[in-house]
Amino acid sequence: MTRNFAVPPFAELCLDAADDAWGASFDHPFVRALASGELEPATFRFYQMQDARYLEAFADTAALISTRCVRPADKLWFIDSARLALVVEGELHAGYGEKLGYTPDDIAALTLTPNNRAYQNHMLERAQRGTLVEAVAALTPCPWLYIDLGQHFERELGGAIPEDHPYADWLKMYADPQFNAYMDALLDKLQRFSDEADSAARERAVEAFVLSARYEHLCCEQAWTQQSWHV
Repeated sequence: MTRNFAVPPFAELCLDAADDAWGASFDHPFVRALASGELEPATFRFYQMQDARYLEAFADTAALISTRCVRPADKLWFIDSARLALVVEGELHAGYGEKLGYTPDDIAALTLTPNNRAYQNHMLERAQRGTLVEAVAALTPCPWLYIDLGQHFERELGGAIPEDHPYADWLKMYADPQFNAYMDALLDKLQRFSDEADSAARERAVEAFVLSARYEHLCCEQAWTQQSWHV
């Protein structure tokens, strides 16, 4: 995988541990259909609405992490990360809401899928009960995987997303090189927090990262199958 941001040693260790789940997300039929433009609009609608609610939990997790940080610059960075999830990505969701026929009220009234609820609970639990490195490790796979996907598919499409691609806005957002600076900062913090932690906390952080990577794959699956509660 060609990347436009640095991957420090601890992040590389986490990624190696999550290799199976990471690769499975790239090969999932939902992701392949989205990249090719063949994904059914109803399936994308289901995904987008669930993702909007997930991003609320991502923002909550980032905000909680900010309270755990000692350095003011770290606090501010995670506060800004929470804002980014709600405002910048929220604009993407609002645009697709107009196209696909859903509103903020529809998102608020949504029943979370089992996978979505479990993923949210995992991140929030690590932010509240885990060490700082565990909390950041649980948060990291979401932006990292999406940026990897966006930049990978941009290369697959010849270096530019066609304007007539039905999911061009989604692909362009996550292929945006501005996210490289975000990832440089996030992975640098993950490395620093791992350096400050003991070996047991680092092991739990790797486990938290792998579990989040598995949940990312399950988010693809929940959209592909339009998962619901059986009872």
